[in-house]
Parts: sequence; structure tokens; C-alpha cells
Amino acid sequence: MNILVCIKQVPGTNKVEVDPVTGVLKRNGVESKMNPYDLYAIETALRIREEKGGSITVISMGPNQAASVIKEAFAMGVDNGALISDRKFGGADVLATSYTIAQGIKKLGDFDLILCGKQTTDGDTAQVGPEISEWLKIPSVCNVSKIVKVEDESITVEMDMSDDLELVKVTYPCLLAVDKDIFMPRLPSYVKKQQTKDREIKIITFNDLDDKDEKHYGLSGSPTQVQRIFPPAVNDHQEIWKGASVDLTNKLADKLEELKFL
Repeated sequence: MNILVCIKQVPGTNKVEVDPVTGVLKRNGVESKMNPYDLYAIETALRIREEKGGSITVISMGPNQAASVIKEAFAMGVDNGALISDRKFGGADVLATSYTIAQGIKKLGDFDLILCGKQTTDGDTAQVGPEISEWLKIPSVCNVSKIVKVEDESITVEMDMSDDLELVKVTYPCLLAVDKDIFMPRLPSYVKKQQTKDREIKIITFNDLDDKDEKHYGLSGSPTQVQRIFPPAVNDHQEIWKGASVDLTNKLADKLEELKFL
């Protein structure tokens, strides 16, 4: 089975500055890590490969430093890796990001199964995975909490729909967005890290893609942009009242009416 896992490098801290002009995160020089949800996707791929055989490729989109998460995936047992990286892709929203990744996937070849983490910790939209499947014109299943059965032509999974669980059987090729705790991710192996330290990471740039219309990528291809980001206002004002219970009750009622809660 030919499996692809989409992974992302995200900030390792919440102390990240935002570009006041573009509204995108300033990632340069910021401590980074692999998106936690993607660890579950990699572990899912490894478990499926152990059962059905085949190979696993990871793909990531980002600056050159994002290659570190691909190397981490190698140390977990992944076979191949590719990085989509070009300044023309910078500032992309979920639509432009999903389109760019889909274009990169097409350059890598055909895959039976594409796995994504449910969402990323820096965006939390949970939209990129399903949008990739739309661009590739393949079925997708989100909120996958359990792999029930892996067959030669299809895969049966359990979806966590908050109020209930649904069982879905989907044929290949398809995309699954897995939830956390589907499997416990294994730790990277030091031995594998040493064995794969010189393994090639395929770099995919704008010039490698079939679609060379710059309006489809980066800020130009993003119909949504952040207008303003600001920290939540902190209200630490407090009042302490003393007196008889009847007086305090009336005073509290007056206060709630003044604040328009009544």
C-alpha cells in the first residue's frame, strides 16, 4: 500500500508575533515542532504498513527549516519525504495551502491512502485535509478515531461525531483526517535517526508544479486574510461589598441591571 502523510511544522510556543501588514505569523527564529495531531497520523500509517506492507511518504509545506519535521518522521520509521517550499507560497490561507499541497501531491505520484492530522495547533481550522481531498477529487473522512478494518480495496473507520460514533467504509484512494489518541505515537528512534540523517528530502518549488498561475498561491491565492489580531482584554476590576444580606441582595440586583444582565 502506498501511503502519504501530510505533516506541518508549527510554533512550539504561543509567543509568536504577527505581521501587522499581512496578518500572518512571523515564523523565522521561532522555536518549532511537529504539529501534535500529525504524530497520530504518522503512527496510523506505520500501523497500517505493519499490517499490509507498502511504503510511507510524508509531505510538508513551509520554509527550509520545516525539513526538521520530515527528518523526525524518518526517525519514526517513514520511508520518504518531500518539502513544498517557495517564497511564492508564503502567507497562504487554508484554500491556497490545500491547493498547493494537492499540486505537490500530484507531482509525487498516486497514493492509495492519504492521512492528515485532524487539525493544526497554529490554525485550528481543520479544513486543509478535506480541501486537499476536494482538489484531488477523492473521498475523505474526518474525525477518524479508530481504524476498524484495512482491506485490499477499502478501509473501514470509526468517526467520532461528538454525539455518536459512525462506521464508514471508504474505497481507495481516499483521505482520512485522524483525531488524537487513535494510536499512541511512538518516539523517534535514535538508531533510525542516525541511519536516515543523509536521506534525501525531495524539494518541490513553484517551478516544479504543473499550475504556474501565481494567483493560485500564497497571499494572491488567499480569499481570506486576517484583518486584526489582538490579545483578549483583561478585566481584573473587583468590588467587595459588606452589609446585611437584604441590602447586599438589592445592591447585587441593581448592579446586574446596570450591567444589562437583567
